[in-house]
Order: sequence, then C-alpha cells, then structure tokens
Amino acid sequence: MKRLPHPLVAIIPIVVLIGLLGIVISLFGSDALSGGSQVALLMGLAVCVFISMVFYRVPWQAFEQQIAKTLGGVAVTILILFAVGMLAGSWMVSGIVPTLIYYGVQLLSPQLFLLCACIICALVSLLSGSSWTTIATIGVALLGISHALGINEAVAAGAIISGAYFGDKMSPLSDTTILASSTTGVDLFTHIRYMMLTTMPAFTITLVIFTAMGLGQTSNCEVHVHQYTDGLSATYNISLWTLLVPVLTAVLIARRVPSLIVLFLSAVMAGIMALILQPHILMQIGGDAPQLGKTAALIKGLAITFYGATSIDTGYAELNELVSTGGMTGMLNTIWLIICAMCFGAVMVASGMIESITRVVISWVRSRVGLVASTASTGLFLNITTGDQFISIVLTANMFQNVYEQQGYEARLLSRTAEDSATVTSVLVPWNTCGMTQSTVLGVPTIAYLPYCFFNILSPVMTIVVAAIGWKIKQTNKVTR
Repeated sequence: MKRLPHPLVAIIPIVVLIGLLGIVISLFGSDALSGGSQVALLMGLAVCVFISMVFYRVPWQAFEQQIAKTLGGVAVTILILFAVGMLAGSWMVSGIVPTLIYYGVQLLSPQLFLLCACIICALVSLLSGSSWTTIATIGVALLGISHALGINEAVAAGAIISGAYFGDKMSPLSDTTILASSTTGVDLFTHIRYMMLTTMPAFTITLVIFTAMGLGQTSNCEVHVHQYTDGLSATYNISLWTLLVPVLTAVLIARRVPSLIVLFLSAVMAGIMALILQPHILMQIGGDAPQLGKTAALIKGLAITFYGATSIDTGYAELNELVSTGGMTGMLNTIWLIICAMCFGAVMVASGMIESITRVVISWVRSRVGLVASTASTGLFLNITTGDQFISIVLTANMFQNVYEQQGYEARLLSRTAEDSATVTSVLVPWNTCGMTQSTVLGVPTIAYLPYCFFNILSPVMTIVVAAIGWKIKQTNKVTR
C-alpha cells in the first residue's frame, strides 16, 4: 500500500504555488497569464515531484502515467478552445456581434442591463447546456453592449457568467450535470430537481442584487450609444441577415449536436456570412495581394480571421478595442496555462498529496452540516489544486461516496453538493480551465469579475445553508461506521 505524505507536507506545493502566483500577479498584473503563471505552476509541480521522489520514493513513471492520462482527458477541451477562438473572430468580422451590439444598445437601458444580461445568458445556457458556448457568443455581444451603456465591464462579466453557469448547471444537456449525476449513480432528472432547492434561491438572490445594482446606474450613456451605432454602421454592413447564423447555431444545439461540432460549424457559417456581407473588412484584414487579386485577399483575410489577431478601424478608439479579436492564436496562452495546471493537478494526484489532504477534511465530519460543508470545500479546493472542474467533480464524488453511505444520506445529496461547489466555483479560479477560458474570451481578468459572480459565490453557501435547515434531506435510521 502506498504511503501517503503527511497533510502538512502535502500542503507545501500548494503554499508554494499560491505564494509564487501572488508574486507573479504583483509583478506582471494583467499579463500574468502570458507566462508568469505558467512558470509558477511548473515550480509548484517541481516541488511536489521533488518531495515525493526523494522522501516517499514515488517513481517517476507514476507521474508520467498520471500526466498522460490527465492530458489525454483534456484534449477535446483544447480543441474546443481553438473552436471558440475561430468563432469569436468570425462572429465579430462577419458582423454578427456588431449587429447584436447595434440593436442591443438601443433596446437595453443601463438600469435593466445587468438583470437582462443575467437572464438572457441563463436561458441560452439552459437550452444549450454549455456555459462556454453561451459566453463565447451572446456573452461577448452583451459585454460590448455594456461598454456602450457605460457599465463597468467586470460587473457586466459577473452578470453574464452568473447567468451562463446557472443555465449550465440546470440543463439536462450539460456535461457537468450529467457527470455529477452519473458519477454518484443518481438519475439525471432527480439530480436536477434536487438542485433546484439550492440553485433557485441562489439565482433569485443574484437577480435581486443585479436589479438593485442596475437601478443605481446613473451613467449618461447617450453619447456612447451614438458613438457605437455610428461607428458600427459606418464600418459594417449591419443586417438582420447576420442573425441567421445564431438561429442555425441554436438549431444545432437543440438537436443535441456535440459542442465542438456546433462551435466549428457556427464559425464556418459566420465565415461564409463575412464573405457575403463584409468583403471590404476581409480585404482590409487580408491586405493587398496584387499578384493573385481580390479572391486571394478575401481568402487570406478569412484565414486570418479564424486563426490570427484582427484589428478593424471604426473611427473610435474604444470601439476599435472592442471589435478586435485574437482568433485561435489568442487562445494559445490559455491552452498553455491549462496544460501546466493539469500537469500540476496530475502530480498532486499521483503523489497522494490530494488524497492525504482530503482524508483530513473527511475526518473532521461530525454532522450533516459538517459533511456538506466538507464536500463543498473539497470541490473548491480541488478546483484550485487540479485546475479542472471535471476532475474536481469526479474526485469529490469518489472521495465522499462511502462517507455519505455510512452516514445514511441519499446519493442525490452528494451529487447536488458536488455540483453546487465544483461546477460553479471553477470559473472563479484564475488558473482553472474555466477561469482562464472565460477571462480570455471576455477580456476581463478573473480577479476583476470574481466579486460580481454572485451566483457562483452563493451556490456553495446556499448548499450549506440548506443542509443546516435540513430541507428535504433524508437520513436512514441506521448509521454505519
């Protein structure tokens, strides 16, 4: 049997990582994701491997095998990130996002924006089952509208993310929802119905907060709105035909086509729309190609839209920044960071340090509230240490399954608590796959939007509150030890 490190030893790589990340953020600020954070993760990884190999005789092959297994599981996620980069560039250049912004700034008021943004993202995510797809599409457009309305982008991002993760969590199409229920052996719809007891109160409070914050908006946005509408109409062919792509994307989602395929096809459709409605912008991006002519310039411009950075002059500096995109290239720092974070999580698992720490947490359980609080804390802890919500859900469920059985609690309590914590808090961790992805897609640092993700913060709190009340939590009379 493998000898586990002492919990105080197991916590050393985490302390080193947090300390190094603090230094990196203080030195590099918003550029921390460009390399500094990756170095911090690799240094934390090195400390974990050194302690394990020198003091606990863990063979290097164990780390290699776990890293290979972990990175193999994230391969599809990396492809999705590339597809998101393609989609972000093509939806912007084709005029889809500019059209949504153009009409959105005229329809939405600053006072109701935060409430509407949260509800819209919740509905889209509920139908699609994907917070990532929701944020990369309608979320980007809503963030653009927030700029025109003079609303703080961090607050707007918090509303967008809160709504998107509510819908993701409650959708029967969501991979995290399916994973949490299947891992614990709970029927999918039983799991969703049971989550409503904690999720609906958390979301209701979130909507009340955003309503109150919106009513407090005093920004005079009339000048911004005119600048945005004038700049967009002068640069793009604003047309409702561009919205055909979101409609077809919604059809694909409704037919339960896998997310990767939906994102790729949506990007291709947007590229076709760009060729039809925005050839002048593609020519600008592609530059002069006199030796091949206009067709070559269009093809080159479309290719750059998919893979590279684009910069479009609208006549307004603030608007120029908004409509610029990074394509697949813009996702490379995120992918680099994801790989480093996953490797750190893999060596922490292979060394037995994760198991050592969680055993201590489990040993503190003395009551129903303590059990649920320990489960929720573990979900958050694993999001921080492993850098991935899927790993966090699976490990949390596996670690506590026997404890819930011994204490006589239903498996649906475990599945709900795991998702109330591991799913929604992942986006709050800067080096987690979700935190990195959403900060990259929205262009807002994780630390900046974190305080305004009220739903994500309230969910684990609400699951503990409901446990304290005991609302619809059943326990068998017999408790095994």
